[in-house]
Amino acid sequence: MNTQVDPLAGLRDLHLPPPVIWWPPAPGWWGLLILTLAMAGIAWWWWRTARRRRYRKIAIVALTRLAASQDDASLVVPEIANLLRRVAIESCGRPAVARLSGTPWLEFLDRTGRTSQFSQGPGQVLGTPLYQPNLAADPAALYAVVKDWIKGHRPC
Repeated sequence: MNTQVDPLAGLRDLHLPPPVIWWPPAPGWWGLLILTLAMAGIAWWWWRTARRRRYRKIAIVALTRLAASQDDASLVVPEIANLLRRVAIESCGRPAVARLSGTPWLEFLDRTGRTSQFSQGPGQVLGTPLYQPNLAADPAALYAVVKDWIKGHRPC
């Protein structure tokens, strides 16, 4: 009896594993998510900080142009005072700065700049009437004091 038996008839179908689920992700994906969120947070913080400090860079460039363009103190001091007031308004707001003049203005500059160069140093000239004919000021010393204030003042 020669019955041919099909050798493949006794095989069972392929047994497939269950489908892979997408949740919860593997630990590597969690790490990548945390790293991505941390990098996004750092980038946002850096962008926000750079944007808040941008006015300082612009003011330093304007002050450098003033220093290079004019040598006469009677012409330079009013422009420096104007620049300094614009920076202070940008930093602390118009209500806190616009009404200040004379000694209160110099005290404000000293307080926010953590210095005494405005009330007791070369910055005193900024508390006097700026358009008088013989304004005694040392432009180089005034540039240095104003530049230090712009770079290091505390916003209100």
